[in-house]
Amino acid sequence: MRVLAIDQGTSATKAVVVESDGSTGSVVEVPLKVHAGADGAVELDPEELWRSVVAAASEALGAARGSIEAIGLGNQGETVLAWDRSTGRPRSAGIVWQDRRATSICESIAATGRSGRLAEITGLELDPYFSAPKMAWLRPQVGDATITTTDTWLLHRMCGVYATDAATASRSLLLDLDDVEWSTEACDMFGIDPSTLPRIVANAGPVGTTSVFGPEIPVTGLCVDQQAALFAESCFADGEAKCTYGTGAFLLASTGARPTRSTNGLVGSIAWQLDSATTWCLDGQVYTAGSAVGWLERVGIISGPADLDRLGGAVKGPRHTMFIPGLAGLGAPFWRPDARGAFLGLDLATTREELVRAVIEGLAAAVVYLARAAAADLGAPLERLRVDGGLTRSRVLLQTQADLLQIPVEVYPSPHATALGVAAFAKLGAGGASSPADAVGPWQPTLTVEPTVPADEAEDRLSRWHAAARSTMDL
Repeated sequence: MRVLAIDQGTSATKAVVVESDGSTGSVVEVPLKVHAGADGAVELDPEELWRSVVAAASEALGAARGSIEAIGLGNQGETVLAWDRSTGRPRSAGIVWQDRRATSICESIAATGRSGRLAEITGLELDPYFSAPKMAWLRPQVGDATITTTDTWLLHRMCGVYATDAATASRSLLLDLDDVEWSTEACDMFGIDPSTLPRIVANAGPVGTTSVFGPEIPVTGLCVDQQAALFAESCFADGEAKCTYGTGAFLLASTGARPTRSTNGLVGSIAWQLDSATTWCLDGQVYTAGSAVGWLERVGIISGPADLDRLGGAVKGPRHTMFIPGLAGLGAPFWRPDARGAFLGLDLATTREELVRAVIEGLAAAVVYLARAAAADLGAPLERLRVDGGLTRSRVLLQTQADLLQIPVEVYPSPHATALGVAAFAKLGAGGASSPADAVGPWQPTLTVEPTVPADEAEDRLSRWHAAARSTMDL
């Protein structure tokens, strides 16, 4: 079965034709502009987002070597917008998941003493990263407009349906993690009427049809981006984990058929729902990974991502310069939206190369603390970490990650993990596969990176980074 996968991400929309044998055919990527403000705003233009989806999908379909039988749609998760249900037109900018302006909403709820109850219901931390605080912050500005995550808006414009998938819904702070239904109690905390929210559907199954990109094609797969990558990387069993290094870095670990509330700073989410069977996962985030590298480029420290290895790899011996990747606040397991990024340990001899290496080390260290929190919740250490995303092209990052984790790091063989995940859901939903393993197909890592430093050295580097991170939170 040949399917079209649309991976609508933060910095670009990617459309990938996935052939019947699981190989990728035509691939089209259309970039998006994200605008950041000093007040914590991170926004995008919804109409530009829509045009990128239409352009990427139409071009990929035009280059396909045969007919497409199903479409899968991946989305960037917690980005929201206001829009008009009668016309589908946006009534606000897209408020990106990195946006911090809903911090005041979270503080107001926390002041009532209800944040613990909210975590008990939803599995999530009370943080402006998630959808509901942004929805509540946006409501006074847009009147009676519909406010949803971007996937619901895209589906409405594509198919005329009003729906979201279970995994995306679990990223909202509005879903009962056990029942997989909108929680009246959680909605009440944010002043949201649950009857106005979209219908929750499984990740694989017919949702509607669309002719926006040419011929009429059924949409049969939906998923938030990180869970789609978890599925593509065959993390089906308890304790299997992956980390995607994209705009942010996102570590997810499967907990199988049991919803898990983290007691170590992560969040519990739905990984996917297939028919009535639900799989759950633990999730942690570093908000700025690729965007931190983009910042290095904007301020002139590097000329492009290739400089990560060219400059960062030139640093030998002990490293005293440290970087805290809090450029959009710190997520799990710290949950400090007010935190800021920082370089520490600078002196008059600090070089550009050391700054670049500090960024690499800081990103890898932050991921280690996610992995440790997951291991504590799971009751056993991770045995390996599967990785994907643009930054995995950096051999220095991969080696640093393996060294600090002290476990093997396995590189996924395709740069299109999210797209291949939603393609697998679309195959299942259209009857083109009999099981998750059949839908994903067999694969092998293109590279396995083993640790090269002793455990005591890794622990020393991590403890110094953690102390530096804590010191920045006290500012």
